[in-house]
Amino acid sequence: MSGRIYKVGLFTWMTFFAGVTYAQEAGMNLTLEQSVGIMRKENRTLKIAGKEIELAKNEHQKLNSFWYPMINASGAYVHLSNRIEVKEPLSQFTDPAKDFVHSILPDDQLISSILDKVGSYSLAFPLMPQDLTSIDASITWPVFTGGKRIYAGKIGKTMVSIAEVNREQVDANLQSLLIETYFALRLGQKVVQVREETYNGLKKHYENALKLEANGIINKAERLFAQVSMDEAKRELESARKDLNVAQNALKSILNITSDEAVNPVTPLFINEDIPSELYFKNLIGGNSYIVNELRLQENIASNQLKIGRTGYIPNIALFGKQTIYSHGTPKNLLPRTMIGVGFTWNIFDGLDREKNIRQAKLTRQSLSLGKEKAVSDLGVGIDKLYSQIRNALDNVTALNTTIEMSKELLRMRKKSFQEGMATSTDVIDAEIMLSKVQIAYLMAFYQYDVSLANLLSTCGIPDSFWEYSRNGKTEHFIFE
Repeated sequence: MSGRIYKVGLFTWMTFFAGVTYAQEAGMNLTLEQSVGIMRKENRTLKIAGKEIELAKNEHQKLNSFWYPMINASGAYVHLSNRIEVKEPLSQFTDPAKDFVHSILPDDQLISSILDKVGSYSLAFPLMPQDLTSIDASITWPVFTGGKRIYAGKIGKTMVSIAEVNREQVDANLQSLLIETYFALRLGQKVVQVREETYNGLKKHYENALKLEANGIINKAERLFAQVSMDEAKRELESARKDLNVAQNALKSILNITSDEAVNPVTPLFINEDIPSELYFKNLIGGNSYIVNELRLQENIASNQLKIGRTGYIPNIALFGKQTIYSHGTPKNLLPRTMIGVGFTWNIFDGLDREKNIRQAKLTRQSLSLGKEKAVSDLGVGIDKLYSQIRNALDNVTALNTTIEMSKELLRMRKKSFQEGMATSTDVIDAEIMLSKVQIAYLMAFYQYDVSLANLLSTCGIPDSFWEYSRNGKTEHFIFE
């Protein structure tokens, strides 16, 4: 059994459009597969999950951008309050001249006064004007970050995987919900059918009881008992029809069908006795369960965050360069138009922030590891419950299969005996009610099997294998033959 393949491909839209049929009286006939196709196309929750995948992919691309150089362009117009200039005092020239004059004319006053006057002034050499304009292009390219970019890229990739797992889980949960709602409507139709047959049988029996009472064959009490039983059957029929209407609205809501046309589920309830052991499903949890896979991916993110935290002790090295595209007012000899270089930054002390980040990443990873172990344990308990429900349903179907045939035969014999005066009206009514109860219990066992199987396969991460069980199963048709 373990070698059996349970994975089944998704149903194509061609099958969906070709298979949908309409009937004016019965409404819109939909198979379960077609209903799943409509849900996957129209359901908003699935669309939101799909957008989350796109967001995760975009975030991954953003993280990959750190591998590429950053190129910037900048420009500025600056007005300075004063010009940038170099001043040279003339005294450095006049003082030697004065000394020379004094060496020739020691008592000279006129020339010395003139040189003192000239030496009090300064020569100004302007370097830049007051108005400056510049347009520059710069590039920065990190060449070593201690592994930050590698680990960040892995985190981005894991985020995409988490979004994809989340969408698969949403799809599986919605499929299980749709199967439950679809077969609830199918069950409701069959219950109404059973209630109608029971009511019609009791109504006919009541009409016969009136004739027998008129002929003095039965007493009034038996006729009244037949009437009360018929009225009770009618009440149960009306209640079943109301439940059917609720199930109809629930299915149309999931499929986002707004028309007043009724949906007729044509896929029958089924059971499949060829089901693997409970241990087989438990072994699937570790590798297929959506919850476990998501926790494993989150644990992987925490591990990469821990590695990023440790790279905080390593310096970052980057290449940089700048090219002045246009410049006005800045001479080239003062500020070159082109420059390139390499530099590094090394955080020597950051107030123990790195240590705290590393500890937080470790605690997060440990918490996710414990959460994963707990999830496996909890899912194992859930599988125990679902598998038990499946086995109970199979046992009920096996037991009720024979009971239905015996109940039909008992009803036939009591009707015949009643017509011959060998049985009372109560005997016929009891047989009629017993048959209806057994038939409904039989249908409920089918429904319990289908819903439990869908939830079990979804929990194990193999929801599409449901269709293989459905195709190879035994349907409920024959109980009404």
